[in-house]
Amino acid sequence: LRTFIETGVALDSKLCRDLLISIFYPGSPLHDGAAIVQGDRVAAAACFLPLTLNPQIVSTFGTRHRAAIGVTEETDSLALVVSEE
Repeated sequence: LRTFIETGVALDSKLCRDLLISIFYPGSPLHDGAAIVQGDRVAAAACFLPLTLNPQIVSTFGTRHRAAIGVTEETDSLALVVSEE
């Protein structure tokens, strides 16, 4: 995931509820993009992930979902998608 971590803001912070709420609070500088968690640490936030190019993916899926699929196609990571709604 190093390539994707480098696209965001390095944090290397202990994973906790309050940190994730702060990262994904609307209007926060880190709000857009992915948070990458490794073990019990948030490695980086505001990271860009690759979008899937699979033509069989339903066209109603948005960028967030396509990025989650894309990163799992290119790495052995687990992607968790969280909706704002």
